[in-house]
Amino acid sequence: MVLYAMESKDSKGRRYPEKEHPFRSIFQRDRDRIIHCSAFRRLEYKTQVFVYHEGDHYRTRLTHSIEVAQIARTIARALEINEDLAEAVALSHDLGHPPFGHTGEKVLNELMKDYGGFEHNRQSLRIVEHIERRYPNVRGLNLSWEVREGIAKHSTDYDLADVEDYDIGVFPCLEAQIVDLADEIAYNNHDLDDGLASSMLSVDDLKEVSLWNENFERIASVYPDEDFKIHKCQTIVHIINRQVTDLVDNIRANIKFNRIESVDDVRKCGERLASFSKEMEEKNIELKRFLKKNLYEHHRVIRMADKADRIIKHLFRVYNHEPKLLPPHVYARIDDTGKERLICDYIAGMTDRFALDEYKKLFDPYEKV
Repeated sequence: MVLYAMESKDSKGRRYPEKEHPFRSIFQRDRDRIIHCSAFRRLEYKTQVFVYHEGDHYRTRLTHSIEVAQIARTIARALEINEDLAEAVALSHDLGHPPFGHTGEKVLNELMKDYGGFEHNRQSLRIVEHIERRYPNVRGLNLSWEVREGIAKHSTDYDLADVEDYDIGVFPCLEAQIVDLADEIAYNNHDLDDGLASSMLSVDDLKEVSLWNENFERIASVYPDEDFKIHKCQTIVHIINRQVTDLVDNIRANIKFNRIESVDDVRKCGERLASFSKEMEEKNIELKRFLKKNLYEHHRVIRMADKADRIIKHLFRVYNHEPKLLPPHVYARIDDTGKERLICDYIAGMTDRFALDEYKKLFDPYEKV
């Protein structure tokens, strides 16, 4: 590893000290704890853009997290930094997402505005520090400080008041920084793929997106006899490769320019080292604007979002009116957690299909409770 890589032996350790494994590093164990926790398994039925019953081949939070981890490991290996740490942060970065994608987050934040609000990065941290219970005499997963910091500082617009235990005013290690961009690369490209598969996006519309068009035309010219599915898949592969390559090259340039020689230099640098080149950033912004206008604001997505809005609001209000409608093991924590936060935690932990089933049980008189 290079000098600015975060080595396992230099970790600040766990909140609750415990003996480490003789041949598995602290970050390897963190990754395994994340994979085996309940919140990670639930990501299988949590929405990215499409509600789970729209089709089995669309991405979910689980497949998205795996794609982010794969991209993050590739970047980390190219930079000779800690792959295990990057993977652990990547696999945990979406644990706090509620059902029904960003609509779920928006609605819960609105419902909780008088009780501390709701934000998925904070919820991910709450899950690994407080909600999950798998080990004796400790709350949460007892992950390393570095993985928890990576979750807390996952995006550049985090609320510093919420990360006061994680060195306010300094950037996370480079392994955590690359996860932010791996996340963008993954969701932009799989939303392209899912948008085309759903027919919400068309190839004609995508001609205005330079990243798509220049790669699509090149693939079509190299493989003129292949069908559209091959052209689409190979175009997305090439976009991802170009973005990852650009990111690695630009990080190396930033490291050299800023004379980075240690993890401390990474943290105290005046800017994030993980960034695209100016040219790629402009193309990435163009792609994101296109997806916002043509996919995320598509009338089918808006209809799904409106339905999700009503479901979450009705669940929250009925539990708030009568908390004993919550499962007994959940209700038992009401004094310790507080009614509204307990309800928020419970709904945020639901999968799309569980939320839909619970809604039917509570509001459909012919549904068994």
